[in-house]
Amino acid sequence: MSISDALHERVRKQAGDRCGYCQSAQRYVFGPLEIDHLTPMARGGTDDEENLWLACRMCNGFKSDHTHGRDPVTGEEVRLFNPRTQHRVEHFVWGEDGTQIVGLTPCGRATVVVLQLNNVIAVMVRREWVAAGWHPPK
Repeated sequence: MSISDALHERVRKQAGDRCGYCQSAQRYVFGPLEIDHLTPMARGGTDDEENLWLACRMCNGFKSDHTHGRDPVTGEEVRLFNPRTQHRVEHFVWGEDGTQIVGLTPCGRATVVVLQLNNVIAVMVRREWVAAGWHPPK
């Protein structure tokens, strides 16, 4: 099965034209946001709408076929954040200067680690977005 243009547009609209993980807005990233399979096809996921969300290339690449990660605080293996079914504010906050994503829960912390949400490039770019008044998202 392939993802139709209409389905792609519905997912884009549902996601608010932002990456479900790092919250980068399409208008600020260089390439088009991609469709992410929340449960990767390699792990039995499907092209059904309930399994799709929007992700930037960096987050989608780091997520790869991961569904779980290790919470660096508890050592527990937990499921990664699902932007379609979970509420971001329960799992993440922006750090004091708006450049770092802080995980609040085991799920949030594991997602920050696996998707490398605070990698050097992401933080550098967010610093510029903060200076321009574009970030963090409201």
